[in-house]
Amino acid sequence: MLLSIIAFVIVIAVCVIVHEYGHYITAKILGVQVHEFAFGMGPVILQHRGKDNMLWSWRLLPIGGFCRLAGMNEEDEGETVIAGKGFNEQPSWKRFLILLNGSAFNILLAVLLMAVYLCGHGVLDMDSTKIGEIMPGFPAEHAGLQIGDEILKVNKNTVSKWREMSERIRTDAAVNEAVTLEVKRGDEILTLTLNIPDNKEYGRPMLGVSPSLMRYGIFQAFRNSAGYIYRMTVMMLHGLAELILGYQEADVTGPVGIASMSGQAMRSGLWGFISFIAVIALNLGILNLFPIPALDGGRLLFVILEMIVRRRLPEKVENWIHTAGFVILISLMILITCKDVYNIFFTH
Repeated sequence: MLLSIIAFVIVIAVCVIVHEYGHYITAKILGVQVHEFAFGMGPVILQHRGKDNMLWSWRLLPIGGFCRLAGMNEEDEGETVIAGKGFNEQPSWKRFLILLNGSAFNILLAVLLMAVYLCGHGVLDMDSTKIGEIMPGFPAEHAGLQIGDEILKVNKNTVSKWREMSERIRTDAAVNEAVTLEVKRGDEILTLTLNIPDNKEYGRPMLGVSPSLMRYGIFQAFRNSAGYIYRMTVMMLHGLAELILGYQEADVTGPVGIASMSGQAMRSGLWGFISFIAVIALNLGILNLFPIPALDGGRLLFVILEMIVRRRLPEKVENWIHTAGFVILISLMILITCKDVYNIFFTH
């Protein structure tokens, strides 16, 4: 339980701070006044006021954070808005960039973390037949196969990719347990004949080998990371569309569920934890762009409409809509949290 809490705080701290920093740095670059940069919600635990009179604070509940901009009607007692530096005084393009860059920074964080993962840990090399791991007790171990061996042929059929090799072995072993492999080991070419019976646990013939890990250089890692994040985003949006259309059931989790998954990710090791943070950062970035009141996407929608019709919605009306959206979101979070607690304590 303690590990899950620590992991959750780290995940939320990284994702939220990066998100809010995107808002903060864009506002500072565009000359917009910032009252406070906070991590967490609720009562203040620690705070420091900088030279520019901006407040940096750490709050009690590590489940969010915010960057409080001047001129958004959120001034505390004694705070003043410098003329011309309030958020609501800015042209629409500046407000658009400030709102957008929270999510943009989350997506960039996801790309960065996946690039680190591809450089440091690597991914399974499915484009070759080189063995990266021998599973104990399986035919590969009994036949003397070694890590680094490359399987060239299965029953005289040339194979060049892992999936092709795996399917060929499975198909041939299902017909006749005796399978002949041509294996490259260093400069040697070996021919091994071994029996690959049906494995009761997996329900099919299993040789008992895994692909090797392939690590990328920095530039290639970033290129592949961007492609991976793009594909994951498309999958997320496709899944959401199916959810809205009723093709699949909703499986939503809240802070308690994320805390549980954070603990599992941390137990899996450093690289599993890094990839988990990347996924959460991407989810946070994408979900915040949804056109829902109180989220960045809801505010962006009003700015876009303003750009199109050349007319701004009355500030009081927009604030009322965002307040109503915030109440709905908090209510949903409470319901989801109750569901997560029930699943943890009563369904395991």
